[in-house]
Amino acid sequence: MEANDQHSTTRFGVFELNKHSGELRKAGTRLRIQDQPLKILMALLEQPGAIVTREELKRRIWPEESFGDFDHAVNVAVAKLRATLADSADTPRFVETLHRRGYRFIFPVTLPADPPPVIPSNGSALTNSTTAGRLKAWTTLGAVLLLAVGAAYGWWLFHRKTYALTDKDTIVLADFTNTTGDPVFDGTLRQGLAVQLDQSPFLSLISDERVKQTLRLMSQPPDARLTPQIAQQVCQRTASAAVLEGSIANLGNQYVLGLRAVNCATGDTLAEEQATANGKEQVLKTLEQTSARLRGKLGESLMTVEKFNIPVEEVTTPSLEALQAYSLGRTTMIDREDPPGAIQLFQRAIQLDPNFAMAYASLGLAYSERSEKDSTVNYRMAYDLRERVSDRERFYIQARYYESVTGNLEKARQVDELWEKTYPRDDLAHYYLSGNALNLGNFEKAREEAKETLKLLPGDCPSYGNLISAYINMNRLAEAHAVAREAEERNANCFHFQLHRYQLAFLEEDQAGMARVAAASAGKWGVGSLGAEAKTAAYYGHLKQSHEYLRQAIGSGERAGVKELPLLFEAWDADSEALLGNAELALREANEALGRSKGRDVQGTAALALALTGEANRAQVLAESLAKRFAQDTIVQHNYLPTIRAQLALDRKDPSKAIEALETTHPYDLACMDGSNQLYSVFLRGQAHLMALDGAGAIVDFHEIIDHRGIVQNQIIGPLAHLGLARAYALQGDSIRARTAYQDFFTLWQHADPDIPILKQAKNEYAKLQ
Repeated sequence: MEANDQHSTTRFGVFELNKHSGELRKAGTRLRIQDQPLKILMALLEQPGAIVTREELKRRIWPEESFGDFDHAVNVAVAKLRATLADSADTPRFVETLHRRGYRFIFPVTLPADPPPVIPSNGSALTNSTTAGRLKAWTTLGAVLLLAVGAAYGWWLFHRKTYALTDKDTIVLADFTNTTGDPVFDGTLRQGLAVQLDQSPFLSLISDERVKQTLRLMSQPPDARLTPQIAQQVCQRTASAAVLEGSIANLGNQYVLGLRAVNCATGDTLAEEQATANGKEQVLKTLEQTSARLRGKLGESLMTVEKFNIPVEEVTTPSLEALQAYSLGRTTMIDREDPPGAIQLFQRAIQLDPNFAMAYASLGLAYSERSEKDSTVNYRMAYDLRERVSDRERFYIQARYYESVTGNLEKARQVDELWEKTYPRDDLAHYYLSGNALNLGNFEKAREEAKETLKLLPGDCPSYGNLISAYINMNRLAEAHAVAREAEERNANCFHFQLHRYQLAFLEEDQAGMARVAAASAGKWGVGSLGAEAKTAAYYGHLKQSHEYLRQAIGSGERAGVKELPLLFEAWDADSEALLGNAELALREANEALGRSKGRDVQGTAALALALTGEANRAQVLAESLAKRFAQDTIVQHNYLPTIRAQLALDRKDPSKAIEALETTHPYDLACMDGSNQLYSVFLRGQAHLMALDGAGAIVDFHEIIDHRGIVQNQIIGPLAHLGLARAYALQGDSIRARTAYQDFFTLWQHADPDIPILKQAKNEYAKLQ
């Protein structure tokens, strides 16, 4: 982006306004907006959160005009602005009306960056002799002061204290050398020290994930013990500044703790500390005190050491045994990629210390792809104990609570942004911001944050997945492919990367590529790969094949102990079957999924299937339940509920009510919310326009789906959008374009199962056009 754009662009949600060019964009796509609504938007965005009076708008926008009905002109312009933003006067998201006073912009705004200061090329002419004399005097005095300052600065340079590290350096944390013979210290003290140092905004530890990647390059197992020698090699390979070594020895009932920072290039000692703990129960407290002194010696300011130095026994646990179980759990989940094993260890840590907040948070993460209920219960427990953690851990717990428990993606974004601001070198903050931006449809932001994560954590597989996903959603497939090649060269291999690699192969119509990814994922990520194959088969009308993949996915999930994901695939299939006219099968699948899951995504998706199959009362009851249970949930409130209500309105042959129900989905039309059907709200809007005999409106909706293949991917609404477009053109009397759209649908379904009801219906419609 050019400098002028940076200093002229204001962002709010998926929208951005360039004041310099007068362009309003939504997720990168330029919107048409008339001059007066645009000027009102500019006026509101100059003072976000403040009241802009109607008189001020008249003075700024209609200064020379004289007309009797000014109020009507303002009302019309504001209404057009709301229509462009898909806003509502009754429940405003962006523009709030204050009766008889004016308007206020209420959505969070990212203002333009401040422009660089302008330095005049020449000063005002100094013709007055007094002024010239004063200038000469000040010039002389300035020269004297400059000499004095220069001398003082030279003295400071000579006598200043030099520090070992800067705020740009990174550190590798080695395992402790334990000569006590007590295994409770193995891994435990390293974890405790990591918690202490992670509080520091000055120091930056190489993450466990990056250590694991580096160990693989060294032909070491990912859970290899980080002896001083191995840690030094990791330090050199990651271009870090130092290795931090720790040791513990015992003298009777006392324990001697030592910390030493070593330059990994030269082997020189940069700083060291030693202290004695009077008994095992004092070891963690002594470790905290020792690490605080070492932070100061390494160059951190006293102010931040004091501010970010909550004792380890307060922010983690006072129990060495609980900390040991937690440390082993992290190793099991990160290094060995074994969530079931990690779950047992985190549960052990909680049994030993029921107030161990980060153990609950880690348990929530371990359950995230296995059991939605168990995941949210543990995230909630961590949130309730969030005062017992460091600032950095609190950011993690709060953001995951908002994301996974309340479902409030906007609040999660705000916490992640504050986390990133406080700890700008924390790769995890950038990673979660990237994922959040994907969920909210801000793909450019997702791209930026994923790239920043990869700078801090080169080769990170999930971040490659986010970056590929951002490019795919922007229909920038060549760039997505380049990232995929780079990731494969780095041997990236994780579920998120493979999932997006599969979607890229699908969009490139690379059948062999899809097969390769599915085969590579069949073992460890069998449920996900089989579910993706099921959706692809349905996309091309191969329903029998799709059901076979679905059956295998459910079986794979049962064997692996993964509960929610295969049921979500079944609920998705119920929606698809209902849209294709197979109501009986759709109802059976929806009932099966609902009978085995109370999860948000399964219930939201299956409720839509009920609405599509005429089960209006049950769909309404489920919708009301979701509304109460997930009052703050972004996906429920802006995807599931509006689409369920819209479909119920269509069942009643009330298209205007359906369109009204979908109003709140507009800001999230392009959002990639996990678990929800992307762009389905637009598809339903198109169906409503067809029912209302509004061919022009339907054409716009179905084209939006067809034009965003990267977002739709292998959803069933992809081929059905071509059919909807054909019907819209037929309504318009444009038989040429209608036939073309029908043919596009038939091309996609040229090998489809012949007995699909909607296919038979489409063939009959096409025959009437001939």
